Amino acid sequence: MKGSCLCGTIKYEIESIDMPVGHCHCQTCRKAHAAPFASTAGVKRKHFRWLQGENRLSSFMSSPGKLRHFCSVCGSHLVAERIGQPHVIVRIATLDEDPGIKSSMHIWTSHDVPWLDYEDMPAYAEWQPGR
Repeated sequence: MKGSCLCGTIKYEIESIDMPVGHCHCQTCRKAHAAPFASTAGVKRKHFRWLQGENRLSSFMSSPGKLRHFCSVCGSHLVAERIGQPHVIVRIATLDEDPGIKSSMHIWTSHDVPWLDYEDMPAYAEWQPGR
């Protein structure tokens, strides 16, 4: 499966998703992605490779030992890692195709914010009527 950043400067490929897909609600992921949660999955390092634009990656340590890698052009967060772990953490939303598996958990929901309440709300395939 291939993935990329928003502007297409950086591209990567994974051979498989090796850990469950989950949605992380921690405050750090919310801030890093400007979203209520980040959808992630672990990919063994041997199953991950950069295809293009690796020289345009920027990184920062968001918590002790955890590096987040993002495109220096458009800001898309692509991968996080802890040095020494056998896997990287791929941001599933940056895949260019359906991974063929569904998420299996939400984590760090203790960090949810009061405005994140979407139960029993209307949902629209695109814009709401009248917009």
